[in-house]
Amino acid sequence: MMNSRVRFSPVLFLASAYLAGLMGCAQEEQAAPAASLAPVLGVPVRLLDVTENVEATGQLIAKFEAAVASQVNGQVTSIWAEEGQAVIEGEALLEIDPQRRVLELSNAQASMAQAEAQVLESRRDFKRIQNLRKRGATSEALLDDARTALELSRSRQKAAEAHLGLAERALADSTVRAPFSGLIARRHVSTGEYLSVGMPLFELVALDPIEVEFSVAEKDSSRIRLGQVVQITLAPFPDLIFEAEVTMIAPTIEPITRTLRAKALFSNSEGRLKPGLFAHVRLGLESRRGVVMVPEESLVQRADGTVLFRLNDKNRVERLVVTPGVLREGWVEVEGDVKQGDVVVARGQEQIVDGALVSRRSKAGAIAAPPTVAAGGSSFAAGAGQ
Repeated sequence: MMNSRVRFSPVLFLASAYLAGLMGCAQEEQAAPAASLAPVLGVPVRLLDVTENVEATGQLIAKFEAAVASQVNGQVTSIWAEEGQAVIEGEALLEIDPQRRVLELSNAQASMAQAEAQVLESRRDFKRIQNLRKRGATSEALLDDARTALELSRSRQKAAEAHLGLAERALADSTVRAPFSGLIARRHVSTGEYLSVGMPLFELVALDPIEVEFSVAEKDSSRIRLGQVVQITLAPFPDLIFEAEVTMIAPTIEPITRTLRAKALFSNSEGRLKPGLFAHVRLGLESRRGVVMVPEESLVQRADGTVLFRLNDKNRVERLVVTPGVLREGWVEVEGDVKQGDVVVARGQEQIVDGALVSRRSKAGAIAAPPTVAAGGSSFAAGAGQ
């Protein structure tokens, strides 16, 4: 019977040791992330139904506002309107040296009468020479001279008529009248002051009705239309809601602010509302289903915009730039490459960068299993503008 002998192989021994070392390193690598990687809290994205009150901000402006200026030069002789005074359309506000305008009108009337008389005389001379020419008692040259004199007299008559019209207009303009009914907001001149044409005299505003000018965000621009009734709230009257009708919508979006300008008109019969007041405008309610929402704390501000980090199933993060929307009870609407089923980092963003391997933790700090993604179906109902 032959004895079997096991022979020792150095090569086999070294290979076994190498494989054992590799397995040990792999086990260490698997255990390392939990202790040394950045801890983060992952929260699933939600799809929620949102009912929002579309809002905008603006200010009250006067429907009619004018800077009343002087149309003639001269000295202010009378002022009949003071600041804060209510005036009606056509009411006399101020007078500028009317006596001088009366004298200018009289001179223009005399010039007109002289021009008319000269036309009559030139017409008689022309007819007389014309009859003589028909009988051959005068030359054609004299007839031409008479015709030219008649045309010149007619031209002078037209110039006199224009001069008379200007004098009449100057006399009328020497009494400054209100172009519309309203209130004197400011008076710029005093009695005895000499005025030149174009100098401002009064600032006149009409407060009833009054307008609100406001801007809506580009994404809400489709929610406003002419004739739409909007609600206005003002800080001095916190318990009152004013209803206004949209009367103007700008044809273009403002390129810098990305907003749409609009105006709405409403009554101010008591005169309590003043131009310049800050206004909140409510355009109405709108419901949206399946809105992508993430925790408010998952968003961070960076130089390139609002950023969040998405977790994949291998515990690596991906940096995404998103556009935030409405805020509801700690959840924010986002637009971008985010969808249902995604998990975003809600805590620990300060320690990670794009593509980093992280350690997912629970709220208590323990190593967490991948969370179950919540489906949509919840809803929020609140005001917008947060």
